[in-house]
Amino acid sequence: MRILTGIQPSGALHLGNYFGAMLPAIQLQDEGEAYYFIANYHSMTSLTDAALRRQYSRDVALDFMACGLDPKRCIFWKQSDTPEHTELAWLLSTVTPMGLLERCHSYKDKLARMGDDAAGSVNHGLFAYPVLMAADILLYDSNVVPVGRDQKQHLEVTRDIAIKFNILYGETFVVPEPRIRDEVAVVPGLDGEKMSKSYGNTIPIFGDEKILKKRIMGIAMDSRGMEEPKPDADKNIAIQLLRLVAPPELARSTEDRLRAGGFGYGDLKKQLFESYWNYFAAARTRRAELAANPDYVDTVLREGAERARAVAQKTLARAKRACGLD
Repeated sequence: MRILTGIQPSGALHLGNYFGAMLPAIQLQDEGEAYYFIANYHSMTSLTDAALRRQYSRDVALDFMACGLDPKRCIFWKQSDTPEHTELAWLLSTVTPMGLLERCHSYKDKLARMGDDAAGSVNHGLFAYPVLMAADILLYDSNVVPVGRDQKQHLEVTRDIAIKFNILYGETFVVPEPRIRDEVAVVPGLDGEKMSKSYGNTIPIFGDEKILKKRIMGIAMDSRGMEEPKPDADKNIAIQLLRLVAPPELARSTEDRLRAGGFGYGDLKKQLFESYWNYFAAARTRRAELAANPDYVDTVLREGAERARAVAQKTLARAKRACGLD
């Protein structure tokens, strides 16, 4: 089994990234051949600052390894070090119907949020994002792609593209399957919407303690007082996040106290911050060690790119032969 995951370096990685993609990917390291890449080509659809892209790419490398990615048990590299991604994306784009891309939720959501400004502001990269994502996956004959539920549609697009290419040019690509953890498929943000950098509602995995605590303490709640029972406690954003970072018995008892009354929202948010801070304590220590050894990080990414490219070149050559470009 071959597993693939990409993380986009477009800002600080947050709990949504961690539980939706990073943790599932890290847990799969021993289940097959694991390929994990920093999707810096994809970041170009929204980030235009070159210096920030370099910084965020390095931060993703540090964050991923600090959270448990082991370069000895996987292949880890930067997407831009394997230019085969963009060449294969062109081949795939020629068999991809426009209507398939126009129906993608991420594209439609962006149009809706931008309103009248959308026509002049949405770039081709955003529209064609699923084709590059398909190239990312198909280059490595990936069987399993762990994704959040919000990315499931893009996996379906990848499958559609691969099947159409195979029908037109003969069996060329492995058709991948998504791996979704339903219980954390969509992590709620500070405002109750899906946690996303583009929404500005994230809780970063790493950062200054005071700033992170202030973000969590700023989660908006309803106007019910401390003594009032909250029978809908399971729908509370802080409770939903607590379930992810606290021991199960602590999360259950906290939810029960909130439901019964006599337990305030301020105490709930303090409990959430404490659990969150403790959850990533070991990762913070590991990240500081990695940040102090940049040569090691560079070596990991360089060697990972060499191993990844050896596979990507073979797949691209196979695809070019199939469609008469050899």
